[in-house]
Amino acid sequence: MRPHSLAVVGLGVISRFYLAAVEQSPAVRLAAVCDLAPDSLARWQGRVPCYRDHRELLAREELDAVVVTVPNDVHAPVCRDALAAGVSVCVEKPLATSTADARDLAALAASGGPGGGARLLTAFHRRYNRRVAELVGRVRDGAPMASVTVRYFERIEEHVGRDRWYLDPARCGGGCLADNGPNAFDLVRLLLGEVAVVDARIERDATGLDRRASVALAGGGGARARVELDWSYPGELKDVEVELADGTVHRADLLDGYPGFKQSLWHEYAGILADFVGLLDQPGGGRDGRQDGGLAALELVEAGYRAGAGRAGPVPVLAPSARAAAVSP
Repeated sequence: MRPHSLAVVGLGVISRFYLAAVEQSPAVRLAAVCDLAPDSLARWQGRVPCYRDHRELLAREELDAVVVTVPNDVHAPVCRDALAAGVSVCVEKPLATSTADARDLAALAASGGPGGGARLLTAFHRRYNRRVAELVGRVRDGAPMASVTVRYFERIEEHVGRDRWYLDPARCGGGCLADNGPNAFDLVRLLLGEVAVVDARIERDATGLDRRASVALAGGGGARARVELDWSYPGELKDVEVELADGTVHRADLLDGYPGFKQSLWHEYAGILADFVGLLDQPGGGRDGRQDGGLAALELVEAGYRAGAGRAGPVPVLAPSARAAAVSP
C-alpha cells in the first residue's frame, strides 16, 4: 500500500513529536506543513510545501490526513474545515474548547463529510505510555477496581516554550483542568470506563488561569476516582494508582525510565501515529469523538468546572499514602 499523505497544521512545542513519528513511519508521507509564523516554517522551506493558511493547504494539496496541533481555541475550526473536505484528522487534546463544537465535529466525522470516509482521532498521548500499558495488563484480570487516582503535576511555564497561549485562559479553554484534564480523564476512562464528576476544587491565579484542580469522579459498581492537577509544581510528576477491591494497590509512574525532559513523549506519539494509521486503514466511516474519547473527556472537563464553580481557596495536594483512601468527595 502507498504511504498515507499527511500534513501537520501547527508547528508549536508538540509538533516535533509528531514530526519525528512521521519520519520514522513507512506508513505515512509528510506532504506539507502549515503555521502562521514564517520563522516556524523556515526549516521546512525547500523540503515540503509550506503554508500559512490551512484552508489554502486543504485546497491545494492531495491529502489523506492532517495532524492538528494548533492552539486549543482554534482546534474546532481547523478540524471542521479538514473533515468537511473529506480529510481525516488527528487532533491534539482537547478536541475543542466547548462541548458544542466537539459534538459538531463528532457528528461531522460520523457522517464522513462530503468527501466521505473522514476519520477523527483525538490524541491522548498518555494512553500509549509503556508504564500505563503495563498497569492495565496487571489489573485487567484481577479483582474489581475500587479506586483510581491520577496525578498530573508540572510547572507549566517550563513546558510551553514560546507557546504562551497556554497561559491565556481564553485561548487554552481554562488552565490545567482544560488542558491536562483530558489526558487524566482519559486514563480514568481507560481503566474504569464511563465515569461522572461528583465534586471539584479549582484554584486560579490573578489572571483567571486555573493552576490547581482536584476532581472526584464515580464509576460503575461503586468505583471511585480522583484526578489531581497542578501547574505550579516544582518539577514534574505524572502517575496513576489503582486500588483493587481486595486492597491490592498497583501504581504506574509514567516517567519511569524516561529521565530526560519530555523523553517519554517520543514513544507515546509514535503510538498515536500508529493508531491513527490503523484508523485510516479501516474500511467505512470514521470514529466520532464519543468513540475515541474526545467528546467524553471534554464533557468531564466542563462538568469539573461546573462542580468547582464558586469554591474559592487553595486546592489540597494529597500525599501518596493518603490517595487510596481519598475516593469520596
